[in-house]
Amino acid sequence: QVQLVESGGGLVQAGDSLRLSCTASGHTGGYLGLGWFRQAPGKEEKDREFVAAISWIGTRTYTAQHVKDRFTVSRDNAKGTLYLQMNNLKPEDTAVYYCAAGTPPLLEKVNAWGQGTLVTVSS
Repeated sequence: QVQLVESGGGLVQAGDSLRLSCTASGHTGGYLGLGWFRQAPGKEEKDREFVAAISWIGTRTYTAQHVKDRFTVSRDNAKGTLYLQMNNLKPEDTAVYYCAAGTPPLLEKVNAWGQGTLVTVSS
């Protein structure tokens, strides 16, 4: 079992940058994929949107097309931490961002969720 704890959310203005962090502990084995989803206000859990993913070993990353030029996922194995760098934020990026662990490469099956961190982007 893997445990995930996010941090780094907050209120920012359009055009600002923000970096989310997710500390992973427990069974972060070599076949585990880690990544980020987001849930916009008023949306249900089943409508959580895939944002980005990375394998716990290797260097391959996957990012949703509509944020690919602004968001970057990375990880630091030594610190057991996953990051999501978000640049040029837009009001439509407002959401609760969840760290997730599951089947690689695109986390088609999520086995564990973090508690979520709220990102609010004002216009």
